[in-house]
Amino acid sequence: MPAIGLGTWQLTGEECVAGVAHALAVGYTHIDTADIYGNHREVAQGIKNSGVARDKIFITTKVWNNKHNRDGVIESGERFLKELEIDYIDLLLIHWPMRDVAVEETLRAMDELKQQGVVRAIGVSNFTEHHLEDALKSGVEIVNNQVEIRPQWSQKVLRDYCASKNISVTAYSSLRGGGTSVPLILELAQKYNKTPAQIIINWVTARGMIAIPKSSHFARIEENLAAGEFVMEEADLARIDALPQTTRTNVPSFGDFDY
Repeated sequence: MPAIGLGTWQLTGEECVAGVAHALAVGYTHIDTADIYGNHREVAQGIKNSGVARDKIFITTKVWNNKHNRDGVIESGERFLKELEIDYIDLLLIHWPMRDVAVEETLRAMDELKQQGVVRAIGVSNFTEHHLEDALKSGVEIVNNQVEIRPQWSQKVLRDYCASKNISVTAYSSLRGGGTSVPLILELAQKYNKTPAQIIINWVTARGMIAIPKSSHFARIEENLAAGEFVMEEADLARIDALPQTTRTNVPSFGDFDY
């Protein structure tokens, strides 16, 4: 799973098509999308426009909250292939934990898709340690948990738990919450002659996570990818680790974080 991917949340229409095409043309090999983003077809067109072969691209997408029952999962997987114009999905995630359908039913349906070749790997998103404990009881292999992570909300306990279960972590919204204006981040940006965003993305990948920054601006897309091309000193990474913690920024009404 490539360490830096293009996030496509809120990217729609021609902006999404152009952003995906440009990202792939300049070296990205990972595109992150979701059913609720409503941009599968634009992502597909962007891939076509890029000229990059399908087998060179890692595609992640997600099952929405009203599709957690078996039939909903199977329908979603088959529809995603048509919308994305691909033969398989590299990674399919449960977008949010929901209590109205047992997570075991959802995961077993996703595993059916995996056995059929529709999906190559299964994961989750926005799952806490307790959600993961329930999910792992299903016996279905879970390889990734995509959650909000940034220097001021590093979720170290959750990350350690995921590591203990061989679950990789993808960090979303890493550039939100005012992180790019934190004095330490600005100091390190000057030290390494990088942008604040590059410092944060570099920290994400240096700590073994996958980064999926979103942008539709070509220069920023290239800048974000270049964040993986330098090495920060361990002492500086540790200083970022030690930043005071705040709280998450993505808290929808259906968020189930206190479970």
